[in-house]
Amino acid sequence: MESTKEIQQLKSRLKDLAERSYRQNLYCFSGFLSLGEQDQFWSMERELHYCSSQLWGGYEQAERKVVRFGSAEELGYEEDYPIVCIHITPLQAKFADALSHRDFLGALMNLGIERSTLGDIRVGEKEAYLYCLSGMAEYICEHLDKVRHTSVKCVPVAESADVPQEEPRELVVQLPSLRIDACLAKVYNRSRGEILEAFQSGRVYVDGRLCENNSRQLKGGETINLRGYGKFVFTGEQRETRKGKLSVKVLLYQ
Repeated sequence: MESTKEIQQLKSRLKDLAERSYRQNLYCFSGFLSLGEQDQFWSMERELHYCSSQLWGGYEQAERKVVRFGSAEELGYEEDYPIVCIHITPLQAKFADALSHRDFLGALMNLGIERSTLGDIRVGEKEAYLYCLSGMAEYICEHLDKVRHTSVKCVPVAESADVPQEEPRELVVQLPSLRIDACLAKVYNRSRGEILEAFQSGRVYVDGRLCENNSRQLKGGETINLRGYGKFVFTGEQRETRKGKLSVKVLLYQ
């Protein structure tokens, strides 16, 4: 978040959604939240305890997520998240540019689309899968026809099973302890000083919550994001080496 005003606006919006869901007995959804915005949501956990809530971004390990207020237990029915996946491909693959996440996001922003309506953009070789709010899907499919110099077509994905799974790379690292800063330094081959600076500048998140404690002990199943580098899941699998270090396995997503 960039300013106190923006933080307060976000918190007010989330509070209104929770109250509306609770009072009217219906599901209410936020837009897509960044990691920083998710951390603000988690800071309201006690304040919003009266209304059930869950986060989902359209697929496992999504970074940007939508908050859904309400639950089947409370409301007596289930309602899906208003999230659609769009497959973006070049009209002529052999003439297509090598396109980056920034290229796809820039093309979408040039359409005047609000960032909160867009989730993750998973970029492959000359293609991308875009997660967005269902209310924006038709507009994007009609108007997004070029990314940089490459003409593209956009087609909603009918079934989630049709979207390729994000395959992590298994990585085994040796650590003196399960401190999060030690693990980050090893996984991303950074100095401890660089990792400490990342904590101080608010770029480390654990399961969507800002982590400011660089000596925090990792727990199995946690997802750690280092903004600008990627994320990994700490599996919890570990063994002690002959030299007394811990050999641990992480699942690395780039």
